[in-house]
Amino acid sequence: MDELKTRNRQTPYWKQIIYILTVGWIVIWIYRTVLTPIYPIISEYFGGATDAQLGHISSFYFLGYVCMQIPSGLLVDRLGKKQILIPGFLLFGLGALIVGLSQTIGIVFIGSILAGLGCGTYYGVAYSLTAEYVPVSKRSLSTAIVNSGTAIGSGLGLISSSYLVGTGILPWQALIFATIVLILMAIVMFLRYIHLEKPKKASSVSKYSEEKKQVSIKALFKPRMISAYILYFSTLYTYYLIDTWLPNFLETEKGFSGTSVGLASSLVFFTAIPGALIFSRIADGIPMKKVQLIIILEILAASVLFLTVTTTNQTILVIGIMAYGFFGKLAVEPIIISWLGESAPKGSVATMYGVFNFFGMSASVIVPSLTGKISDITGSKLYAFYLAIVIIGFGTLLFYIINRIVDQKSTQIN
Repeated sequence: MDELKTRNRQTPYWKQIIYILTVGWIVIWIYRTVLTPIYPIISEYFGGATDAQLGHISSFYFLGYVCMQIPSGLLVDRLGKKQILIPGFLLFGLGALIVGLSQTIGIVFIGSILAGLGCGTYYGVAYSLTAEYVPVSKRSLSTAIVNSGTAIGSGLGLISSSYLVGTGILPWQALIFATIVLILMAIVMFLRYIHLEKPKKASSVSKYSEEKKQVSIKALFKPRMISAYILYFSTLYTYYLIDTWLPNFLETEKGFSGTSVGLASSLVFFTAIPGALIFSRIADGIPMKKVQLIIILEILAASVLFLTVTTTNQTILVIGIMAYGFFGKLAVEPIIISWLGESAPKGSVATMYGVFNFFGMSASVIVPSLTGKISDITGSKLYAFYLAIVIIGFGTLLFYIINRIVDQKSTQIN
């Protein structure tokens, strides 16, 4: 025991933060993905819910999540990270409990909104902690490690539900209740290891807020920031299409069945881990070339996604899924986050990440229901994937143009 305590004292706080935040993302993403491979079972349980209604489960969760982004960022900057994170996770657990106990699809929607509101506190806390405590030279790689929790959680959620529920071993509610246990364990970990910060004094807050209103609002909407918001929306639109509808697409349109649905879908997330670590390491080594690296990764992700959804060969499809994971959202996101953090307004880091994530996660509210609607109208989700590819291409083009103009102006000034 004494040896363990000594080791904990020797571990720098920024490293402890990385471990803790990774676990937090694992828990959140287990919850987010645990229902997606078993939509047909959920539909049957609630008396034949349509694809649009099934999409609403995710859309309502992400609606709550998005609505909390800017308020939670402001509260984190004002009150402190731990003070916002713990109540947020308690609300997350309450929402999950309501979903697990639901007897009608409408109650599921209510629980989903509450769970989303609770999870919405996490993003600003997580990336303001990394921006504040992680050394700059390790920031992209550290962010990638934290983000790997999303990949691990997604994989665990997809595989466990497709195997345990899809094969009839457990009812779907059992996995929701298991997730609640994980949420409570995460809360205990946050209470123990995350440092409590003192809230800003009222006098200093009032004096500081007037300057901040004038400086930060402008800083939050500089052209570079706007380009990042557009790109992040495009990236997350594609990602949450895959997150919410890929298992169903593979089962209903590509001939996958049973556990293979969860295994194939989880490849996106597992191959994302080495991709994120490799490209983040590269980004830390070429800090002045992050924009170019971001653009290359976005183009590669859109290209392999097109190959994936259009092929009729299951082997090529699986390779395409793995390639999208390697080049896609989880690989490019840590680079975008660290690039943004380098120019974040002082004292408003959590607010900046809240605004950034608000615009990006708006896509997650739209895409599940819209894809379900497209499927109900056309009989196929393929057209939804085509739309996502167009969106990511357009967003990347705008990101390139805006940053090119900004660079040219700064060169002329110098």
